[in-house]
Amino acid sequence: MALRADVAELLAGAGVLGVDVEEAVADEHVRWSVYRRVVSAAASSRNRDGDRAIVAAILRDPVELVSKSAVVALVDEVATRASGPAEFRRWAAGLLPETDRLTGEGHRAFARRRVEDRLLHLSVEDGRVPSPAEPAQATEWMQHVLAERTNAPAVLALLAGPGSTRKIRNIAENRAGGGASGRRRAGGGRGQARP
Repeated sequence: MALRADVAELLAGAGVLGVDVEEAVADEHVRWSVYRRVVSAAASSRNRDGDRAIVAAILRDPVELVSKSAVVALVDEVATRASGPAEFRRWAAGLLPETDRLTGEGHRAFARRRVEDRLLHLSVEDGRVPSPAEPAQATEWMQHVLAERTNAPAVLALLAGPGSTRKIRNIAENRAGGGASGRRRAGGGRGQARP
């Protein structure tokens, strides 16, 4: 059985012990847990050479939602450990062809969007100010991440205007110091305190 061989090989390669392979083969929830442990072990390694083979094995899982979710978890974990956007871009370029194995267009698009989002986040962390279109094209999730985590005033200004939700716009505006409370402190706008 190919699935059993893939699960056993992934566990052995990651050094994950104490997992009942038969239970993992029989239960997609157990497999998801196995994949998360494998992904975590792979992402914590400095050697990225085996990642494509790991992804290929995970993507052979018969439950595409499980496999897509595990691949996206790997993308997230590698991105958080990458030294910068160039390193992550090179890694993702080797990985993205594997995502073409996903039969659902929505799953393929989701995996590719996560890579794009992570590249945007890494480039902002690296000090690059994106074009106005870049944050607008990012997913709401990434816009929210940027609004909450970046300290770059130019990026916050980009999100305060065209952010896709009121919450994202408010977070960005408040963090940039331009929120309603910031205007009141500055003595302008409605709600100004009277002497």
